[in-house]
Amino acid sequence: MTDSGPRNMPPEVAEIAECGFAIWGKDDVDEKLRARFDAERIPVAGVRHVRIWGLQVDDERELPGLERTQIPDEEVWEVNLEALDGSKYEVDSRLLKAAP
Repeated sequence: MTDSGPRNMPPEVAEIAECGFAIWGKDDVDEKLRARFDAERIPVAGVRHVRIWGLQVDDERELPGLERTQIPDEEVWEVNLEALDGSKYEVDSRLLKAAP
């Protein structure tokens, strides 16, 4: 179910992967996006780990008054969900939880 990546999958993501189905974990997900999926159990097609590289700026001409600015790397777990029409969507795992 999971792509290659770190084996330190957060427990809530591992629970989604093991269950094979997800539900929305937050109410603020766009209604148009929600409408594409089953309301009770959304099939999970896979889980992958993504590392978003940060940024470092060492030139104060770019950011006056700041000699060095850093934005740290971010690690995200994406869940590949299957919509009602069979299409697949990658969704941030923080928006989901395992289906009951």
